[in-house]
Amino acid sequence: MKRTIAMALALVMAAGWLAWAEEAAPAVLTVPSEIKRVVVIRLKNNTDLLKGLEQAVQKEKIKNGVFLSGAGSLTSFHVHTVNNTTLPATQAYTKQTGGVDLLAVTGYVLNGRVHAHITLVDDKKAFGGHLHEGTTVFTFAIITVGILDDKADLSRFDDYRWQ
Repeated sequence: MKRTIAMALALVMAAGWLAWAEEAAPAVLTVPSEIKRVVVIRLKNNTDLLKGLEQAVQKEKIKNGVFLSGAGSLTSFHVHTVNNTTLPATQAYTKQTGGVDLLAVTGYVLNGRVHAHITLVDDKKAFGGHLHEGTTVFTFAIITVGILDDKADLSRFDDYRWQ
């Protein structure tokens, strides 16, 4: 009897999860939140930018946040950009060494996970993309994060499959 009840409960829970997983995303979704506090992060020479941001998020116990600004310089970068117009998206990866200025860090901390984009400039052009490991700080990098309410559910905001 206990086994039957447990099995029935498991099926009900699975059905509820599947309904949630298959729920269509609204065309416009808003999640109001105040900025609870601001954290300024400084990364020194030879620090991986993404790993440094992930360490800071963990250290500061940031669940949800928005990158407000970022500046500094890099000796190498690794980014990707979208290079098609139909789902699923395909990415073009760029990995390069050489001095560039870091003009901006944008993106979010979504349920403790860093989703960051960077804007860079060299002596000819500005460019950027989705941040990957292998992006190394030269002089320093300073990034400012606005901390949002932990209760805000941002977990699916960057899930392209949620349509």
